Amino acid sequence: MSRPLQVYEFFAGGGMARLGLGEAWTCSFANDFDPIKAAVYGDNFSDADDHFRAGDIWSLSASDLPGRADLAWASSPCQDLSLAGTRAGLDGGRSSAFHGFWRLIEALGAEGRAPPVLVIENVSGLLTSGGGQDLVQLARLLAEQSYRFGILEIDTAWFLPQSRPRIFIIATRVPVPTSLTGPSPFRTRGVMVARDRLPPELQDHWIDWACPAPPPPQTRLVDLLETDEGLVWHDQARCDHILSLMPPLHLARAKAEALKDGTSVATLYRRTRPGHGQRAEARFDGLAGCLRTPKGGSSRQTLMVMGAGQIRTRLMTPREGARLMGLADTYRLPRGATAGFQVVGDGVAVPVVAWLSQTLLEPLARSFPASAPQQTSGAKPAFSV
Repeated sequence: MSRPLQVYEFFAGGGMARLGLGEAWTCSFANDFDPIKAAVYGDNFSDADDHFRAGDIWSLSASDLPGRADLAWASSPCQDLSLAGTRAGLDGGRSSAFHGFWRLIEALGAEGRAPPVLVIENVSGLLTSGGGQDLVQLARLLAEQSYRFGILEIDTAWFLPQSRPRIFIIATRVPVPTSLTGPSPFRTRGVMVARDRLPPELQDHWIDWACPAPPPPQTRLVDLLETDEGLVWHDQARCDHILSLMPPLHLARAKAEALKDGTSVATLYRRTRPGHGQRAEARFDGLAGCLRTPKGGSSRQTLMVMGAGQIRTRLMTPREGARLMGLADTYRLPRGATAGFQVVGDGVAVPVVAWLSQTLLEPLARSFPASAPQQTSGAKPAFSV
């Protein structure tokens, strides 16, 4: 019988990483400072009282973390790294919370309890923020604690009808089976450019993780929409106003789609563009735009449904947003759209985590015994690749 795998989930939000990891993993500690997310976590996991700690990560110490986990997962705040954000970098007001997480990893390392595997998930902007120096800083921290690492950039569109690229820095302090290294479609051009920017001594710590492409997604955006019952559609005046904000080519496309047989769906965000004022920018590729949190100042995504000679518009619902993150309808969302999108917009897509767990994380964790010796900080790691 396989031994249970233990995970610490930092910046846990609504527990989406835990859901994706699956039944092979037991969450022995989770943390988030946001009271709305903490409440949602408690609503969805009956064992939350046993291991969830609400509060600022800087208030935690190594003594709060039980035993030694096989994996630590950290989806630290991204606002200062996002291309849509302030780009203040890893030391920005929100994204600097990463250093609170890293302080705990260093303390665990000093006690011989550092997790042998880490996953640091964030927006793709981390690859370029600070002219690439934020990633160099992070890679240096990993190397100083004897971790080797590689990066995968995975768009949720591989699994669900949402465009949501994210990077996953996967690091380990234990030998890596050669079966887990090799080609991957998720080692994108952006990842390779970022790797090549690293100083040579940090490139020596790089691992080319093998993670295959998943089967083509079967779910369409139209399949995830809620039924009309109880939905609030824009009245004609509001709909016409939104259409008036669309670029002429987008509007012509929408009108053409409305005349076709069947129903098609597009999504749009309202954005203010210099020299153009407010615009409604639509995408007709069958994908929703990247879900965002209202705290980032973004407008809520609008759905445009076309068919039977009509164009109708309405705001996306939190349940539709949850479906776009791979959450089952049994997942309990908070009341209110703002709170709902605060949870799902800050989360990690469940099927992406599940694929990583299945193809890479679980095989890696099971490749070494629970009592496997680890490298100590400053020691030269002995790896098989």
